[in-house]
Amino acid sequence: MKKRKIIRASTIPWSLEAFCNGLLRELSERYEVVALSSPGELLDIVEEREGVRCERIEMARHISPLKDLVSLFRILRLFKKEKPDIVHSMTPKAGLLCMLAGWMVRVPVRIHTFTGLVFPSATGVKRRLLMLTDRITCLCATHVIPEGEGVKHDMEFYHITRKPLRVLGHGNVRGVDMAYYSRRPEVMLLADKLLDDSVFTFVFVGRIARDKGINELCEAFSRLNKAHSSTRLIIVGPDESELDPISTSARDIIDHHPSVQAVGMQREDNLLAYYAIGDCFVLPSYREGFPNTVLEAGAMGLPSIVTDINGSREIVIEGENGLIVPPRDSKALCQAMLRMVEQAGEHEHMASNARRMVEERFEQGYVRRCLYAFYEEAEESTL
Repeated sequence: MKKRKIIRASTIPWSLEAFCNGLLRELSERYEVVALSSPGELLDIVEEREGVRCERIEMARHISPLKDLVSLFRILRLFKKEKPDIVHSMTPKAGLLCMLAGWMVRVPVRIHTFTGLVFPSATGVKRRLLMLTDRITCLCATHVIPEGEGVKHDMEFYHITRKPLRVLGHGNVRGVDMAYYSRRPEVMLLADKLLDDSVFTFVFVGRIARDKGINELCEAFSRLNKAHSSTRLIIVGPDESELDPISTSARDIIDHHPSVQAVGMQREDNLLAYYAIGDCFVLPSYREGFPNTVLEAGAMGLPSIVTDINGSREIVIEGENGLIVPPRDSKALCQAMLRMVEQAGEHEHMASNARRMVEERFEQGYVRRCLYAFYEEAEESTL
């Protein structure tokens, strides 16, 4: 019996590489799988690792009408050639283009997952335009999945769509491989080279960008370190401050503060080693869909300090596996960091709960079973 065909699409290869690790290979046992994204080295990695065919079509991340029209035409041509049974997109631009193209050629099942909403943090004309593109994406989709309850709430509150919205399981698109995200011997061997038991280590993993709360994080840590010199902050991730500029004071702290280390992008066991040497994870972001880094840190046994935003507040329960502070509030963030350093018993309690609470709600096998069941339901609904 011929397998049904599914196209999984994202704007940039990083999303497929990060969110679909092992998923596409597993999906290929049930479907003929094609991955679609902009060209790049990471897409080559996905193709080799997952053993699926990858199609490369350039998609601009930001609003670019002429480039978007060219991309739409190429995606239309691809869909006509491939005749997929399901198209499933994530990330905003891939969602808009793939849902529109899928509707135009009548792909039977058209699914878009909203891993977050951009428009709430935008203003003016840009905000209205982003809301319009999200509404078009939903209009052209047959099924819409918000990654978490917070995203679902915002979509309903802002009337983005009237279609039924359903969070799969407890949320999250990837789930956590608990065997991989653990203090395995090979991870701890790397961690031993980075470990400093004489200091309390805060770890941030993500883009160095304004909307990740880097300005507030740097200000809060600088204030904390004056009171507690035996603390350090390790920042792991790519510098995207040109796209989303951070303040000059934050840049100066990153570049010159003796207790701050920016170690760039880290992958696989090298990344896990930084989690392993941490005492507390910090993500003071302005917006998220469902932050995988908080799940990863929890799986590695770290309590987290997060902002009171979508996704983060669905993972962290105040006082149980971390602390929640208002976004854009460096003073509240500093107080939470101070609490982690000074209240050893409370910190130990939250750390002891961190891994268990991730495993109970977000274990990868459970998340994937929820997705496969959804695909079956979606296909049955089109018969």
